[in-house]
Amino acid sequence: MEVESGRELEKGGEIEAEAEYHSHDFEWEDLMAEVEADPAFSYHLAPFPGTTTATTPPAPPPPSSEAWRSFHRRHASGRFFKERRYLLKEFPELLNSKDCAKVLEVGCGNGSTVAPILRSNQSITVYACDCSKDTLEKANEIVSSTKGIDAKDRFHLFQMDVSKEAFPDWLFCKVCQNSSHHKMRKEHPVLLRENQCCVGGMDFITMIFTLSAIPLDTMSATIERCASVLKPGGLVLFRDYGLYDMTMLRFLPHQRVGFREYMRSDGTLSYFFSLDMVRKLFHAAGLLELELDYCCVRSVNRKNDKRMQRVWVHGKFQKPPV
Repeated sequence: MEVESGRELEKGGEIEAEAEYHSHDFEWEDLMAEVEADPAFSYHLAPFPGTTTATTPPAPPPPSSEAWRSFHRRHASGRFFKERRYLLKEFPELLNSKDCAKVLEVGCGNGSTVAPILRSNQSITVYACDCSKDTLEKANEIVSSTKGIDAKDRFHLFQMDVSKEAFPDWLFCKVCQNSSHHKMRKEHPVLLRENQCCVGGMDFITMIFTLSAIPLDTMSATIERCASVLKPGGLVLFRDYGLYDMTMLRFLPHQRVGFREYMRSDGTLSYFFSLDMVRKLFHAAGLLELELDYCCVRSVNRKNDKRMQRVWVHGKFQKPPV
């Protein structure tokens, strides 16, 4: 599972021009009509049965977090991911933020999102979590050795499974969430000063191909936990797989484990979002919708000259200001 998971590169290459990620090469409604009219894709549209037979329930999927740990062990070289520089075009708030903004990257993987953020804004501090210890070590190695990045005191990693665990209270303790009074901590991480009870909450939370990688029934609680460490007025910056993306249509019937939810052969999960589903999840966590749209990109795989229609969901959500 975890999180950073979904940020895999598709075999055959990622989109050619990063600057075009938030574009509309085609209309999503046209793609929907095409898919829904094609009998070959009918199994993607059918309701997912609650049971495989009248008496036998479907086997539950294995823990997604362990599947993602195995995934990252297999791809420990760091070559499987590319820096996500396009995010700075999609989310210019990261470039323009001032006053030592704090960013929480949920599911950091090997640092493909973290690296461009740290390079682009010297006043930003990034806190990053992942379920895999090995992945965190690799992220620290890659980010620390990347040219143009001074990560000293600006990059802090911690291990947790965001689909199951609460964030540590040193990110935003309960006292600070409810008042401006800071209590002394008896024990605290080395990144805190002696008179700090916590770092004071996050200005931004990035969820980049993270939510789709965890079980559907844990998504609501995961977003609520993220919202709990966000400052009033802070933003969640969201990018994930959209409904009828090319990768969804490649899944076979036996790989369905839920409605719009699939399992790869290695046990990792992938969910494909409609705008309504994203809206419902974030609104339920008390967040305000600022931007929400499909990003529809047509690209060509240069190796086989195959045209690909990619769909992502782009969103920005805000915690209500005080």
